Amino acid sequence: MIEAPHYSVSGARHKGAFALPADPFDGAVHESAMHQAVKVYLGNQRQGTAKTKTRGFISGGNKKPWRQKGTGRARQGSIRSPLWRGGGTVFGPIPRDYRAGIPRKLRQLARRSALNARAREGNLLVLDAVRFEAPKTKQLAGLLEKMGLADRKVLVLTDGLNRNLYLSGRNLPSAQVMTFADASAYDLLWADTVVVEQSALGEGTVVAQPDAAPARTPRTPKEKPAARKPAAREPKKAAPKKSARPVAKRSQIKPAAKKPKKKET
Repeated sequence: MIEAPHYSVSGARHKGAFALPADPFDGAVHESAMHQAVKVYLGNQRQGTAKTKTRGFISGGNKKPWRQKGTGRARQGSIRSPLWRGGGTVFGPIPRDYRAGIPRKLRQLARRSALNARAREGNLLVLDAVRFEAPKTKQLAGLLEKMGLADRKVLVLTDGLNRNLYLSGRNLPSAQVMTFADASAYDLLWADTVVVEQSALGEGTVVAQPDAAPARTPRTPKEKPAARKPAAREPKKAAPKKSARPVAKRSQIKPAAKKPKKKET
């Protein structure tokens, strides 16, 4: 589930985010589809009216400028030659049609990819329904400024035709207003930020942010108990000395009597 910042009509941000619906915000981005869609879109905007004159469209030159030999100059056959100043142009552009087609499913895939790309970047904002009593460019510019989008290219997508909002943004060079259904992949990629009315997204829900944890009250330091003086210890009674046993001197020790050896027979 992709979430987007949610704003009110006054430009203030709601506490909760807006959960975008799974269709078309599935999170998949196909760069090749977007590249092909943008290339075809830009090609279809070309008029194809560029044209240069070939030697067949230049007047004059029916007569050979001078004779073939004897003048010492290079041979020439016509002044309409591309080698001459004012002559025809070789391989120049001619009017043509640059229009190209694109499969419908590929165009829809590119549009979904552009929406997902802006949502994943955090450049897709959800706005409450905007209802201006009259066209007022200053009012729309103030709203975008409060949202922090004054210096960015903004695409505002409305739920259906909103004439007053469209006329309010028509004179802003960095803003464009159109319906959500008419926005193409090129329009979404042109803008730095996309602002969508909440009602245009349909089944999206508002995700309430968890309340902030209450601030912990600082604990008052407990009073330390008064230091107790160690009780006076009674002096230890001296242990009675053991009487030392008299040690006999070596001179007083009598050697043990030796046993007589038996005589061998």
